[in-house]
Amino acid sequence: MLYPISIKMNKLDLDKIIRTNIRNLVPYSSARNEFSGTGSVLLDANESPYNQPFNRYPDPLQRELKSKISMIFKLEEDSIFLGNGSDEAIDLLIRAFCVPGEDNILSLDPSYGMYEVCAHINDIETKKILLNPDFSLNPEAVISAIDKNSKLIFLCSPNNPTSNLLEKEKILQIVRSFRGLVILDEAYIDFSGSEGLIDELKNFPNLVILRTFSKAWGLAGVRLGMAFGDPEIISVLNKIKYPYNINILTQKHVIECIDKGTDLKKWIMEIIDQRKMLAYEIRKFKFVIRVFPSDANFLLVKTTNPRQIYNHLMDDGLVIRDRSKVSLCEGCLRITIGSPKENAKLLKSLNKL
Repeated sequence: MLYPISIKMNKLDLDKIIRTNIRNLVPYSSARNEFSGTGSVLLDANESPYNQPFNRYPDPLQRELKSKISMIFKLEEDSIFLGNGSDEAIDLLIRAFCVPGEDNILSLDPSYGMYEVCAHINDIETKKILLNPDFSLNPEAVISAIDKNSKLIFLCSPNNPTSNLLEKEKILQIVRSFRGLVILDEAYIDFSGSEGLIDELKNFPNLVILRTFSKAWGLAGVRLGMAFGDPEIISVLNKIKYPYNINILTQKHVIECIDKGTDLKKWIMEIIDQRKMLAYEIRKFKFVIRVFPSDANFLLVKTTNPRQIYNHLMDDGLVIRDRSKVSLCEGCLRITIGSPKENAKLLKSLNKL
């Protein structure tokens, strides 16, 4: 059964956190926004009559695709925003709710770098909250950093690059304590064994959850991200997005993948099995200090000489990420879980060191 996001906590007062100019904005109305139906002759959008079906603009609200996604996540369609990757939703949330040169966002340190990049592009201060030494979340530190100009808090769970799932109750402690929006990025949730916090959306109107087709679904190349939240928040994102932000090829391909049924569960289980195997084997190398527990599709590995290992793997045609300059990650490399064949090549190359 689909559930609307009904409010059990205090009603979200959007007027207090949305930018005044965005609240008053009259959005661009495209030809396909004004028309809904199945007209047989389309002479409204100045399109070419040739090269069908690519001559037509895509559905600006992705209705058919959202209908499929709503069934997967058991959410109403007006609680779903689709973006050109999750990065579009991140950028739009900052643009909609943060006044340049005045407001700030909070994010964890270390965490996904695009939160800070998008904030800087929009002239918004980023207040970074250091994780505990074991990479766990310190909700008291986050809450104490909030000031009158704090509008958004970004949390990533499982976190990148530390690979750990954040504790649900600690996340909700922050959500309950904040009058702005808490953005929970669950890009890697499928590899964690957790259902995530989507079910909490009906209880917390200030919670927004990001998901993606890039990881478990194996569709990074089509660039489709999702934001789930209160319909009022989703309507703001739809108001300020570019009219046709999701192209027709992406919409059609993702619909086909959903309809035909991918080997999603099989892929996830194989990645988890390979993650266990790689963690076990990598621990054996003398240059490895620690392999951190992982709830994601990658491993964070602390080593004695990360740059030497990185360069050696590069020489063998294997590309990983050097995260040794990141907070709390001194000496660490981030290694994505590949196919069994790719993982075997990785171990073979490491054996040469």
